[in-house]
Amino acid sequence: MSGHAPVQLSARLHPGEPLGDRVLKVNHAGEHGAVNIYRAQLFLARWTAPAMVAELREFKSHEERHRRVFGAELERRSVRRCRSYLLCGAGGWVLGLVSGLCGAGAIAATTVAIERVVLAHMSSQVWRLQVEDELAVAAIRSVIDEERAHHDRSISRGAGAGFWAAVLGPVVSGSTELVIWAGMHL
Repeated sequence: MSGHAPVQLSARLHPGEPLGDRVLKVNHAGEHGAVNIYRAQLFLARWTAPAMVAELREFKSHEERHRRVFGAELERRSVRRCRSYLLCGAGGWVLGLVSGLCGAGAIAATTVAIERVVLAHMSSQVWRLQVEDELAVAAIRSVIDEERAHHDRSISRGAGAGFWAAVLGPVVSGSTELVIWAGMHL
């Protein structure tokens, strides 16, 4: 998927905490960040990329559903949200403002870079948890197709190459990896 290796899932991250709980917490925080990316992009896209507004609203609604899926599973398990939840929200808002200000190419390149990382992590999570936590796997699988659609639709806009992909892609991918790593270790 991407040139980055997903953060290795390890039961040693939080002794005593099931790995499925940790993964769900981090995914929930990540979806909160994604909602805020799209909120901020929508705020500016009305002026910088009006042709994308409907698509951004759709993507935001998907991310809100994903956040609810992971939030409901955390609630069912009586597990608190990730400590990185607010950080993800604030970081998402900033990334959304920056990319939204730069226009359609930057918005689409940001989506491609994030979704490449997210899809790699979710694939790794499904593989790692398939035996030990079927409910976590079901929650993760319930969002993968929409995440892939966000990636593919943004690629179809030409976001996989060009200036914004070259400038934003590595920064956004690296930042996404860092946020996931921090969430797994906080």
